[in-house]
Amino acid sequence: MTIKALFWDLGGVLLTNGWDREQRAGVLERFGLEATEFGERHKLAVPELELGRMTLAEYMQQVVFYTPRDFTPDQFRAAMEAQSQPHLDALELARDLGSRWRMYALNNEGHDLNEYRIKAFALGDFLLSFYTSCYLGVMKPNPAIYRLGLSLTQLAPSEVVMIDDRPQNVEAARSVGMQGIQYESAPQLGEALDRLGVR
Repeated sequence: MTIKALFWDLGGVLLTNGWDREQRAGVLERFGLEATEFGERHKLAVPELELGRMTLAEYMQQVVFYTPRDFTPDQFRAAMEAQSQPHLDALELARDLGSRWRMYALNNEGHDLNEYRIKAFALGDFLLSFYTSCYLGVMKPNPAIYRLGLSLTQLAPSEVVMIDDRPQNVEAARSVGMQGIQYESAPQLGEALDRLGVR
């Protein structure tokens, strides 16, 4: 087995999650929004957002601005974007590996937040392409998204390592024949990659 490429999840690995439970809770508290109602609306809208069938503006209209608010969509969007923070040690490792290895993102995210995060953290400097649910129309942990990534890179499953913080996503990657590493920390990831001969 020869590894030729690495596929990276973004939220929970290279960056904090973009709009997961923890991030939503902080923003809801800041704007004084009722969590239960927001959660019900979010649950219906977020799959469409992450599959690229709804814009962020349309999502916010459905889950927040369906009624008058004393804040603006721009203010709410800025608060959403501010939830994204770098995992500096993981980014440093990825940048180093990117000078020697083919590397791609494979993640679930809506179009607007995904593009914001790519630009804000210069992810295009070391990731060659972004195989994101909003572009591919399928989400992890569906095995189809991993097969699409393999087709787009023209790599065999055994030639690819998928790095993800969620066990179910790692399991799905392994189900199509990829090597899978569940991310816990940059040192742990480095050791796991060493064992596969990547470093």
